[in-house]
Amino acid sequence: MHFKSLKVFCDVVSERSFSRGAGENGITQSGASQIVHHLERRLGVTLLDRSKRPFVLTDAGKIYYDGCRDVVKRLNDLEERVRSLHTELSGRVHIASIYSVGLSFMQQFVHEFSDRFSRARVKLDYAHPDKIYEMVSRDSADLGLVSYPKASRSIAAKVWRTEPMVLALPPNHPLAGRESAMLSELNGLEAVGFSDNLRIRRELDKSLHSHGVSLNVAMEFDNIETLKRAIEINSGVSILPIPTIRSELDAGSLAMVKLSDIDLVRPVGVIFRKGRSLGATAQHFIDLLMETSESGNNDSASSKSPNVKPEAEQNTDPDAGSTSSNTSPDAYHQPPPQSA
Repeated sequence: MHFKSLKVFCDVVSERSFSRGAGENGITQSGASQIVHHLERRLGVTLLDRSKRPFVLTDAGKIYYDGCRDVVKRLNDLEERVRSLHTELSGRVHIASIYSVGLSFMQQFVHEFSDRFSRARVKLDYAHPDKIYEMVSRDSADLGLVSYPKASRSIAAKVWRTEPMVLALPPNHPLAGRESAMLSELNGLEAVGFSDNLRIRRELDKSLHSHGVSLNVAMEFDNIETLKRAIEINSGVSILPIPTIRSELDAGSLAMVKLSDIDLVRPVGVIFRKGRSLGATAQHFIDLLMETSESGNNDSASSKSPNVKPEAEQNTDPDAGSTSSNTSPDAYHQPPPQSA
């Protein structure tokens, strides 16, 4: 049995598509289908239930996929490490990022990484945070970039950067032009916010309510770009991380006001699957991210520095791998209280 057959099978399953799995290996969809059929004939079992759309793994298929996935990953990592001893880094890293991080930073990092390692390849996808956890847990992505990263039984997490959050508002708002405002001044303001089914919304509401403050959320969105456009047309104010509104601040389409009596930050982190060895390309990409973590944390909205732990593995979340059909970005979170 050829190693490539195992890789094709794993790619078809992880991509949940014969055509996308075939594309990962430079073959036709028919070729990928024939390879899976050959494996099934050889094993004498059905690996994929094709009567469902999309197909699902059978019980035998789940066992076979779990084993093949580890074999394929270990061999790829081994070959990459051996090659890197004598040649320039030339492997591939697949990154899944939430939109608000990817659009703000990832293109910059991909370009910088490519400049350092011209033969390495980076595949970047944007997805809903729940989808990213799922992609990492089933090895269809090497690394995930999410806000408020959480570890689980199968996922490890590291905080990469912490982003101060400020009041974002249209330039003609009565509070615009001020350096700062007390949190109490926000009470009852017309606001636009994220959908209340997102944890980021719940975390922010919890923090405001603990200070006796409530915004009058007139409009809700599950997309940060749409939310910013709503602020620009005077639909209300919102609390957002500074990096996500940097271009609007530079263009003058939005203004920001610091919150003087509370530190709200969005931690952004890297997640990867526990129990698997990261390839040299993925590890070098993480190293590049961590090189920039301090400069990212210096984009502060106040003189206070939030105390965020460098590792998030203690934040166990058994539901972190749940899926979602939405493709909305995660956008803001306040980390749990830290001890002094």
